[in-house]
Amino acid sequence: MSDSNAHEDLDAKHERNREQRFEGIKRWVEYIKSESPETWGPQQNAVVNDQLDAAQSVQTSAAHQQHVEDVAAEIIEAGDKSDTDSK
Repeated sequence: MSDSNAHEDLDAKHERNREQRFEGIKRWVEYIKSESPETWGPQQNAVVNDQLDAAQSVQTSAAHQQHVEDVAAEIIEAGDKSDTDSK
């Protein structure tokens, strides 16, 4: 297999992975639309907390940890805003 083929195979794999993640996100959106925040909220918090714990266990840099915390805060803020907008 040439390097070109290996690169194409890797690109195809990355595209499949991206599509699978996108499909997972669409399923999650449908789920949170069909369930109350009391149901999916704790589930989402558990996933985020586990991801933060995993990131901390691999000893990421302080800058990366701050970035993760900033993104989490933005997500929470956006969720709070959409909750307010939908009322």
